[in-house]
Amino acid sequence: MTRPAEGLVHMLAEYEAEAGDDAPAPLPAEPPVIRHRAPGLGALDPAAADSAASGRDGLDRGDADPSAFDPEDLAPSPSRQLAQQQRVAVAARWARRRSEGDPAPAPRAGSVVVPAPAPSGESPEHSIWPAVYPRLLDLIAEHRTTIVFVNSRGLCERLAQRLNELTGEDVVRAHHGSVSHRQRTQIEEMLKAGQIRAIVATSSLELGIDMGTVDLVVLVESPGAVSRGLQRVGRAGHGVGQTSVGRLFPKHRGDLLESAVVAQRMREGAIEPLRVPSNPLDVLAQQIVAMCSLEPWTLTELERVIRRSACFGQVPRDALVGVLDMLAGRYPSGAFADLRPRIVWNRDTDELTGRRGSKMLSLVSGGTIPNRGTYGMFLGEGGPRVGELDEEMVHETLPGQNIMLGASTWRVEQITRDRVIVTPAPGEPGRLPFWRGDGPGRPIELGRALGAFTREVGTRARDRAEPWLEHEYGLDALAAKNLVDYVHEQREATGVLPTDRAITIERFRDELGDWRVCILSPLGARVHAPWALALQTRLEAHFGFEVQALWSDDGIVLRLVEVEALPSLELLLPPPDEIEEQVVQQLAHSALFAGQFRENAARALLLPRKRPDQRQPLWAQRLKAQQLLAVAREYPAFPIIMETYRACLQDVFDLPALVELLGRVQRREIRVDEVETPSPSPFARSLVFAYVAANLYEGDAPLAERKAQALALDRQLLRELLGHEELRELLDASVIDQVEAELQGLAEDRQARHPDALHDLLRRVGDLSDQELAARCAQDPAPWLRVLDRSRRAVTLRVAGQPRWIAIEDAGLYRDALGCLPPPGVPDAFLQDVPGALDALVARFARTHGPFVATTVTGRYALPRAQVDDALQRLEAQGAVLGGEFRPGGQGREWCDAEVLRQIKRRTLARLRGEIAPVEAAALGRFLPAWHGIGEGRRGLAALEDALVQLEGHPLSYAELESVILPARVVDFSPRMLDELGATGWLCWVGRGALGKTDGRVALYRRERVGQLLDPPAPPEGVTLEALHESILGHLERRGACFQVELQTACGVATGSDELREALWDLVWWGLVTNDTFAALRAHGRPTPRRVGRGGRASASGGGGRWSLVRDLLPPEVDPTTRAHARAVTLLERHGLVTREAAALEELPGGFSAVYRVLKAMEEAGKVRRGYFVEQLGGAQFASPGAVDRIRSVRAPDSDLGSDLGSD
Repeated sequence: MTRPAEGLVHMLAEYEAEAGDDAPAPLPAEPPVIRHRAPGLGALDPAAADSAASGRDGLDRGDADPSAFDPEDLAPSPSRQLAQQQRVAVAARWARRRSEGDPAPAPRAGSVVVPAPAPSGESPEHSIWPAVYPRLLDLIAEHRTTIVFVNSRGLCERLAQRLNELTGEDVVRAHHGSVSHRQRTQIEEMLKAGQIRAIVATSSLELGIDMGTVDLVVLVESPGAVSRGLQRVGRAGHGVGQTSVGRLFPKHRGDLLESAVVAQRMREGAIEPLRVPSNPLDVLAQQIVAMCSLEPWTLTELERVIRRSACFGQVPRDALVGVLDMLAGRYPSGAFADLRPRIVWNRDTDELTGRRGSKMLSLVSGGTIPNRGTYGMFLGEGGPRVGELDEEMVHETLPGQNIMLGASTWRVEQITRDRVIVTPAPGEPGRLPFWRGDGPGRPIELGRALGAFTREVGTRARDRAEPWLEHEYGLDALAAKNLVDYVHEQREATGVLPTDRAITIERFRDELGDWRVCILSPLGARVHAPWALALQTRLEAHFGFEVQALWSDDGIVLRLVEVEALPSLELLLPPPDEIEEQVVQQLAHSALFAGQFRENAARALLLPRKRPDQRQPLWAQRLKAQQLLAVAREYPAFPIIMETYRACLQDVFDLPALVELLGRVQRREIRVDEVETPSPSPFARSLVFAYVAANLYEGDAPLAERKAQALALDRQLLRELLGHEELRELLDASVIDQVEAELQGLAEDRQARHPDALHDLLRRVGDLSDQELAARCAQDPAPWLRVLDRSRRAVTLRVAGQPRWIAIEDAGLYRDALGCLPPPGVPDAFLQDVPGALDALVARFARTHGPFVATTVTGRYALPRAQVDDALQRLEAQGAVLGGEFRPGGQGREWCDAEVLRQIKRRTLARLRGEIAPVEAAALGRFLPAWHGIGEGRRGLAALEDALVQLEGHPLSYAELESVILPARVVDFSPRMLDELGATGWLCWVGRGALGKTDGRVALYRRERVGQLLDPPAPPEGVTLEALHESILGHLERRGACFQVELQTACGVATGSDELREALWDLVWWGLVTNDTFAALRAHGRPTPRRVGRGGRASASGGGGRWSLVRDLLPPEVDPTTRAHARAVTLLERHGLVTREAAALEELPGGFSAVYRVLKAMEEAGKVRRGYFVEQLGGAQFASPGAVDRIRSVRAPDSDLGSDLGSD
C-alpha cells in the first residue's frame, strides 16, 4: 500500500530547553588548553598551543631508544584514564549533563511529526522532499530567523537552491566550510539584518559564532549524536530565559528510528562522554616545532609543559624522545634523509631550538584539519576568495559552465593549477558542487540506546506501541505508525530484530545471483569498521580470494562471488581475544591506514605545504605520503607509524566496544540470529543502498576484475618478453649528469645557502672534504662549518686517509662501517650500534650518485673490492640497487639506485618526447597506406607474410581480402599463395561474423600466435545452440578434425540436405569451428549446384578440407602477461602509431588500458617511443621505432595510391 507524499508530512522533534541549561559552568581564570581532534570532523582549534601554559614538574633527563617501548604504551590505561578525567573535569563539567552533582534538566514537552517515505522505502517516486520543501518554507515564513542544519555540504547547496527556486527569491543562503570566511560572514550578517529569512548550514555554524536572535532551528536528518543535536538546537533562543526550539526532519524510515531516540535523549540531556585523544604524536610534533621556533627550550622544561596537557599527561618518555629525534633529523635509516629536520637538538646541553624557517613552517602548515587539495574559487583575477571546490569536481568542470555555491550562481571563467576564476551569474542555472568526505560514526552510547528502543518497540503490539510512542516520545500518530510499521515489517521479513541484545546475520542473493551477507547491528560504524576489517582477513584466508566488505552505522555487508558454501557463524564472529591482532594485521594494508598516515605526516610537518597561497594537489600529497610510508613501514617505532595505529584504533575505531560485544556474544549474553531471505529486509536495504552508492561511480570493471588486471601483469615475465633493456642506448648522458649534480648538491638551485642547509647536505650526501663542500655551497662554507662545529652538529673524521666532514648523526655509522674513530665529545645517542652499517653507507652512496662501478666505491672509502661487491649484491637482493649497463659509452657492470634509475629514465623519456613536434592529423592518413606497403610493388610469398603479420587478428571481409586488400599489398598475389601458407601450417583462420549469406568476416592468425591473441571461444551473447549445433560440436570434440561427410554420418543428416551446411557455417561465424583450408571459404562465397555422385546420390560440396574446433588451435593456458604483450605488439605492427582511438577500433578486450602498461614498459625498455606525434589525437601515443621518422617524412599526399584503398 502506498500513501501520498504529502500525507507523510515529515517533521520530527520539537525540542524545547531553557537556554540557561546549556550554559557552561564557570571556568578557572587560566584553564588548561585542551586540544580535541574528533575523527572525521577536523579539529576544535585551541586559542594557543600548550606551550603557553606554565608549571614545573621536574623529570630526569635521559636519552632513550625510541624502539625500546611498545606502541601500546600510547594507549591510556584505566588509571591514566581516571587521572585524565580528573584533570579535565572542571573544563568538561558543563558537557557532562548527567554527572552526579549536575543532574540533567527535566524533560521538556515536545511533539514529533514525522515526514517519512512510503512504507517500503524502495521506490524513488515516494521521495520525502516534495513534502519537506513546503513545510520548511512554512516554518521559515512563520519565524523571523531560522537556521536549517544538514549533515553534508552537498545537501546544504541542494536544499538552499531548491528553497530559493520554490519561492522565486533569495530567502535562504548556504553556509558551510567550502564557502569562504568572508562570504560566510556576509551571510551571517544578512540573517541578523533581516535581509534573508534563513540559513542552510553544516557544522560550520555550530560553534564559536554569534548569530544573534534565532527563533527556530531545523535539523534535516538525524544529527548522529545527542551532543551535536543539542549544540545545534542551542542556537535558537540563545538569550537569558528564552526557550530553544528545534525541529528534526528524518530523511527516511531508518533515519526516523534514530531521530526518535536522539530527540528523546536530547530532552533527557544524555550526551555522550567527552573523549580526549590520548598522546596524539602528530600534534605533539607540530606543537614542539612551534614552541622551539619562538624561543629555545631545554628538554626538561619542554617535558614539564607538555605534561600539563590532558592529552600528553601520560605520554611515555620514549615516545617523546622518539618525536624529538624525528624532528631533529635522527631517523632510523638513511632512506629518510630527504626529510628535513625541523629543530636542532644539542645533545650536550639538551637545548632545543628551531631551525631556519620553522616559524613560517608552523604558520603555513600548522593546524589539525587535513589538507584535501581543494581549489580556491576567486572572484575575477586578483579578486576575493569566494569558496573552495573539491579537486574531483574541478576536473569535471569546464570554463563557461555555471556552478552553484552559497546559493549563488557563478560562471567559471578560467581554471588554473590552483584556483578557479569566476564571475557572478545571477539568475542562471548552475551545477551543484559535490565534495568527498567521511562522516563521524554513531557513538556507541547512542547505538545501544537505539538497540534498546528497537527492542522495546518490537516487543509491543502495534495497537499498544503507537500510543506509547505518542505519549512517551512525543511522536504524532502518523510518525508513530510509520515507525511501528518499519520495525514490524523487519520482524515479519526476518522473524527477529537487531537490538542491543541481538545481532541479525541476514543472507540473500543479489541481482547477479551472488550472495550478500548483512550483519545487522545498531552499534555504529566505529564498531563495525574494525569488525569488517577482521572479517576480510578471515574470509580471504578461508576462501582464497578478496571479499568485498562495506560498513555503516547500521551494520556490515559482504559480497561473496561464486562461493560453494557460505561462511559459518564461527567465521563471522571472531574470538574477542584475537580481534585486535586481526584488525591490526589488516589495518596496515588498508586505504584507511594510508590516508591516516598521510594526514598525520602532514600534521607532524613532515609533508609541509610549499606556500600558503598555492594549492597542493591531493594526488601529489598521496604520492609523497606513499613514498614515505613505504620506507616507514620497515620501522614500527617510527612516531608517525605509531600515531597512525593509535589514531585508527582509538579515534576512528571503537575497539573496546567491539571486544566487549564479541565477548558478550561468546558468553551468550547477546543472541545471534541467522536468517535467509529472498530479498533484503527493510533494515538491510540501507546497507545495500550504501553498497550501491559506494560502487556506482567506479570503472566499468568490477573490483575483482580490476584487481586481476592490476595483478595479472607479471613484470618479470614482461621483462623477459621485452628482452634486455638497451639502457646504454636509451639513457641520455646529459640527463645522467644533471640528475647526479642535483643529488650531489652541485646544481646551482641545490647548493647550500645557510648552516642548516649545509647540515642537511651532510646528512643527505655523507662525508665531504673542504673542497667538495666549497663546490656545493653558494658562498664560502668555513663560517657555517664553525657554527655547526660549535653546536656539535658536524664533526671531522679521517675517511680513506683524508679529513672529511660528516653530520654528527653519522658518527656511529662511519665507525661501524669503516672503523673511523669518532672525535671526543660525541653524545652517546649518536654512538649506538648501527646494524648493517656498510650496506647503509653503500646504499647512501648509490642514492646520491648516478650509475657507478664498484671500484668507485672502493676508491672513495678504501675498502676491499670483495666487501663492496657483497654489499651491492645484498642491496640488489633487497631491490634497493640494480645492476646492469647504464651509462652511454660505459664498460662493464654498473650499479644504480632503483629510484635514481627511474628518475633518469623518466627524464630521458620526457626529453625524447619533447624533441618531437606533432604533425597534422592528415599526415597520419598518408602514413598508414605507406606503412602497409600499399602501392609499393612488393612481390612474393615473403611480402605476403609481412602483409598478413600486419593484418593479423583483424576481422576482414573474406571476399575483399582476396580481391582487394591483399592484392593492394602484394602485386602478384593469388589465392593459391594463401593455400600454400595454410597447407604448411603457418596460417589459420577464424570466423568473426557473417556478412549476408555468402560472405563473412574472418581473422587470420599465424598458428604460433593464435593462442596469444585469441580468447577462448564462446557462443555470442543471445545465441542459443540447437540440437544439430550441439551434435556437430560434440562429435568434433570427441573425434577431432573431420571431413564434412563424416559429420553428415555422425549427426544423422540426410545426404544432400543443406541443414548440416547451414549449421556448420553458423558455428564458423560464431567463432567456434574452423577449416584447415581456404577452399571452404571460397566455396561458401561461390556456392556450387548440387551434383549427382556415383550411385545416383546427390551431394552438396563443402569445399574440401577438415573441420575442427577453434578451441583446438589454442594452448591449454596462456599467461595474461604474454597475451597483453602479444596484443600490444600486434597493434604496433598494424598501426605503427598506437593511440586510444586505434585500440577502440580494434574492439580490444579491456580497451586501451589492457595494453597501456605493456606499452609503457616497452617505452622504458627502449622498444617504442612515446610522444605527441599527431595533432588532434590523445596524449598517450606510442610509435614503433621505424614509424616516427616515417610519420614525420610524410609531408604531402602521394599522387595516386589507387582507388582500392577505401576498403582498407
